[in-house]
Amino acid sequence: MPKIIGEIRDSATGEVVQARVQVLSPTGDNIAPADAMWKVGSGEPFFYSNGQFSLDTCRGYHRVLIERGTEFTPWEKVVEVDSSSDTSLSIKLNRWSDLPNRGWHPGNTHIHYDEKETDPDRRLRYDSRVEDLRMTAVSILKRWDLEYATNKYPPGVLTEYTDTHHHVQSGEETRHNRDPFDIGYGHVMLLNIQNQVDPLSRGLIVDQFDPDYPPLTYACDQANDQGGLVIWCHNGQGMEAPVAAALGKVHAMNLFDPFWNDIEYLYWYHMLNTGIKMPVSSGSDWFVSSANRVYSNTEGEFNYDSWLNGIKTGKTFITNGPALYLSVSGEQPGAILCPERGARVPIHASWNSHHPITRIEIVLNGAVVVRQDFPEGRTRGVVESEILLESDGWIAARLGSSSRDSFNQPIWAHTSPVYIRGTEVQSPASKVSARFYDEQIDEGIKWVKTKGRFYNDSQRKEIVDLFRNGQDWYRQII
Repeated sequence: MPKIIGEIRDSATGEVVQARVQVLSPTGDNIAPADAMWKVGSGEPFFYSNGQFSLDTCRGYHRVLIERGTEFTPWEKVVEVDSSSDTSLSIKLNRWSDLPNRGWHPGNTHIHYDEKETDPDRRLRYDSRVEDLRMTAVSILKRWDLEYATNKYPPGVLTEYTDTHHHVQSGEETRHNRDPFDIGYGHVMLLNIQNQVDPLSRGLIVDQFDPDYPPLTYACDQANDQGGLVIWCHNGQGMEAPVAAALGKVHAMNLFDPFWNDIEYLYWYHMLNTGIKMPVSSGSDWFVSSANRVYSNTEGEFNYDSWLNGIKTGKTFITNGPALYLSVSGEQPGAILCPERGARVPIHASWNSHHPITRIEIVLNGAVVVRQDFPEGRTRGVVESEILLESDGWIAARLGSSSRDSFNQPIWAHTSPVYIRGTEVQSPASKVSARFYDEQIDEGIKWVKTKGRFYNDSQRKEIVDLFRNGQDWYRQII
């Protein structure tokens, strides 16, 4: 039986590199080495390779596709295999982008492997390297219906998977659901912690007798006391999200963990409109089920502390492929500008991408103020404009595309905002967004009073008082 034998190298360094591999047989079947570990998640099936692979096959034409992270151009070729000899492939992957060389380093802040994962150690060794991530975070969590395989890793740096270019750590997802499949208070990632924050979860997500106490805000406090990084998950969903954000407990918000959906800008934009500084982050959540990642600017070589600081200060953009850069009056995302009312500020946004981009937008206080469409698709470009500032607020850039990646996800990118302060004028959007959260918190209070389960009335009152404290912050804006 003939074989296909492949070796994968970085064309610039000559190093053998790990990658995702897809081989389609003449009959259209996916084939792989007998001991291959398959990708889990949506989109095209792949197996992981340590840089060398050998698989048995039959004669005929085969399609071979090799992918590594998002900054290498996929390698694709149709090869003919005959019955008398093996077919050897020397595969060289070329970078279309080298963001780490510019001080931008990618990370995945949200990964779990469920109970069906039989070899989490092997997968974890693959994931950070195949996806070309500088920082990878798995996390422990508790759920009533299954035991996650990644719960075996205690909080802290996982030294056995960490090297100079790949930092792997275990954190914690602490969360609350109002029923097993409906988010209640919310879900929160706690990274860079040294000790587990208890309880891991609360409410019906744990079991039918677990109380809806304590609030997630207390977990945020404990993580902050440890010098941790607190990231609210799932696009700001959860009745406690606006409370924790208003009280200054959260460092960043994960969008699109695990999948992109345009409507999911909603909560983040409302939060920014009220004046809360909230950098953006991202991850894949369930296994590596998307190419979602956050780039943090360390202004140099990768250093974990600098990478964390980039997240906290908002020097970030999120993406599943394209690189997106924004400058407002020469300042980068995370910066605070203090122009006079009526000033015109110059905007410069640029991008490059392996996948063609069909639109770029500049967003001011949640509204698109500059848009360029490219029906034919463009892999790079620049947008320059001026924006008239009539009030305080924020400015960000985002990309969209009709193309999809091998995870079957639409191509996108979004920067963290540049913040506008000092005009002494409140944005009209701020009152609208403050009312939005005032009403949302009201609904949360009603749920706590009528449906929440507690060991005693003092716990219920404690949650209500906490929610009202957050609500008062938004009512000051109204």
